[in-house]
Amino acid sequence: MAKEAVAPITPEEKKVIFASSLGTIFEWYDFYLFGVMAAVIAKNFFSALDEQTRLIFTLMAFAAGFAVRPFGALVFGRLGDLVGRKYTFLVTILIMGLSTFVVGLLPNYETIGIAAPIILISLRLLQGLALGGEYGGAATYVAEHSPDGRRGLYTSFIQTTATIGLMLALLVILGTRTAIGEEEFAKWGWRVPYLISIVLLGVSVWIRMQLSESPAFQKLKDEGKVSKAPIKEAFGEWKNLKIVLLALFGLTAGQAVVWYTGQFYALFFLEKMARVDGATANILIAAALIIGTPGFIFFGWLSDKIGRKPIIMAGCLIAILTYFPLFHALLQYANPDLAAAQAKSPIVVVADPAQCSFQFNPTGTVKFTSTCDVAKSFLAAGGLNYNNVEAPGQAVAQVKFGDKVIESYDAKGPTAKEDAARFKEQMAAAIKEAGYPAKADPAKMNKGMIVLILTIMVIYVTMVYGPIAAMLVEMFPTRIRYTSMSLPYHIGNGWFGGFLPATSFAIVAAQGDIYSGLWYPIIIAAMTLVIGVLFVKETKDSDVYHSQ
Repeated sequence: MAKEAVAPITPEEKKVIFASSLGTIFEWYDFYLFGVMAAVIAKNFFSALDEQTRLIFTLMAFAAGFAVRPFGALVFGRLGDLVGRKYTFLVTILIMGLSTFVVGLLPNYETIGIAAPIILISLRLLQGLALGGEYGGAATYVAEHSPDGRRGLYTSFIQTTATIGLMLALLVILGTRTAIGEEEFAKWGWRVPYLISIVLLGVSVWIRMQLSESPAFQKLKDEGKVSKAPIKEAFGEWKNLKIVLLALFGLTAGQAVVWYTGQFYALFFLEKMARVDGATANILIAAALIIGTPGFIFFGWLSDKIGRKPIIMAGCLIAILTYFPLFHALLQYANPDLAAAQAKSPIVVVADPAQCSFQFNPTGTVKFTSTCDVAKSFLAAGGLNYNNVEAPGQAVAQVKFGDKVIESYDAKGPTAKEDAARFKEQMAAAIKEAGYPAKADPAKMNKGMIVLILTIMVIYVTMVYGPIAAMLVEMFPTRIRYTSMSLPYHIGNGWFGGFLPATSFAIVAAQGDIYSGLWYPIIIAAMTLVIGVLFVKETKDSDVYHSQ
């Protein structure tokens, strides 16, 4: 039977897409400010600690926002299925916007002491909770306003919001830094991007107040079919829980690691591994995001034609096959001197394997203090490749640069402070002598090729992310849709994706190969590819208005 022609987009549908997308952009902008300005946050709110511990606690606060996202999905998903989509995501944007604005006003550690980091982490937790409710609400709201045959296209605008929000955060920070200078930015200018959020909040709330409830939920409400216990129904009944698990492991986990690798890990790799200065790395990433972002719309539109599943699975597959060569090329074009030094002057760590831990530390609360862990974390943090040589029974780990040998130290020893200073001084001298550059030389960077490689990875992101909102919405019945789709999305993106940097760093520290951290996204994407291909059903022809 031939399908009816799809009617042109109506003014009401345009308003729904615009209002939902704009508000979600601002929420992502608020959420990502913290990560982009981690170094500045560390100095202002954790100044009582040494430099390395400051960064650890800042990353812990950043990770906390990701960790609580699934709980936000449960809280606000339940509310959205009980009360309605419109009012729930009005609440989430208010919580996010006000929390962000307060960070801009929050006195630093020097002013109010320990209260500063405590309040900061509390605000970060509120942001994570709000974001856990925002995405599901926006995606559900737009999808339930969308006609059949256009759901992929319409919801793809929601899919652009995380990338645009990140890009907006980078541009506002860069603009503020340029306008007032680095010194003033470090003193007080970092607050400006946070304070601006109150304007964005006002615009978002005003626009969303003009919207009406989604027709699918309103129909459900009028018929008296609204779920009385959406959490119990979504996760306590196997027919629904099975779909939640398939959505997590067969879709969102792989989508998340491809998303975070193509944007966050690529930025981390440029700064930490390739030693490109932060401003340049941000500009290169922003350029790739600008070029690649239309891909979200394209693949959302294409998914209405050929299906959601083939595009998402293809994105995972291509990422699996090409990440290693792409990141090798990224280092070569960003810092050719470093690539040459790694080939010419290999570094060796000689240690008792019993002393070497797997340094997975997503919350930043664990200290790795053995002589092996100290040496490996120093090298991994500096983006330096090294080979492992096992030496059972050796008391103190050694780092070798050819014939030059540097002994590590026990970070819990009685002379740990003096030993740390000695180790860092000797390592810095040896690294320099071996020809490892302290930073990438801008004159030797091939910025065109770097942007091309980053853009390719952003296109992978658009393939896995562009169609996924429509697919998640279509997988679940209307009465528990907000709750059901929000949880797998935020476990996938908040945990599998959000903990990618910590996991990849631990792998690099253990293996000594700066590219080995890529095994984490590759393995997770491969899991999703297998489960998705075998067990996840195509949804593009589903009826979005079903209540059972």
